[in-house]
Amino acid sequence: MADAVQLEKYKTLADDVASPDLLSLQPGRVTGLVGHPGFGLTRLGLVMLASREQLGPVAYLDVRGWLSPPAAWESGISPERLVVVRCDDPVRWARVAAHLLEGVGAVYAEVPARIKPAQLHKLVALARNRKTPLILRPVQGDLPNGMAHLKLEARQVLWEGTEQGHGRLGERRLIFEASGKAMRGMTRLVEVKDDGTNALRLVSGLAVALSGRATG
Repeated sequence: MADAVQLEKYKTLADDVASPDLLSLQPGRVTGLVGHPGFGLTRLGLVMLASREQLGPVAYLDVRGWLSPPAAWESGISPERLVVVRCDDPVRWARVAAHLLEGVGAVYAEVPARIKPAQLHKLVALARNRKTPLILRPVQGDLPNGMAHLKLEARQVLWEGTEQGHGRLGERRLIFEASGKAMRGMTRLVEVKDDGTNALRLVSGLAVALSGRATG
């Protein structure tokens, strides 16, 4: 309950930046997903990939070995359209990612901890040249500044239906800090609702907190 009260401080009428298009992958654009496990980043990335699977196969480059194909199918990606490649070797990773960008319609790539910025910049240039949407998800840390057209950094997770420590779980509310050129030079908090269906709902734009971070 306290989390919900604090979140209200950041509400604003700037819902125009919370267009559903914000979660749609664009040709040649890079989306950065940043944050610790448990904030819904994998789920968000899979739903974004699903928006492109009608145009051809989509790929998930799995560094941690965590991806469950059924989770991808439940997010709306057809089994026959999903390519999963597991590679945790930082030496081979950039080559594998480049091959995927040249062969599929969109790529979600977990980024190993020891990848150099120069390698990432080459991938970004290749994605732009091939007009292939690319999602980059660092397993540790952040992406270099200015690399992502849209960066969504996880700030908070709120669970509906369990406010008193018990009850029936209704939905999950994910709070992200959105920045990059896609935000027209602004930094804002956005809220995404996840009720377990294929689609995620982008429900509001939230004003950035004075500290630049959401509480929680």
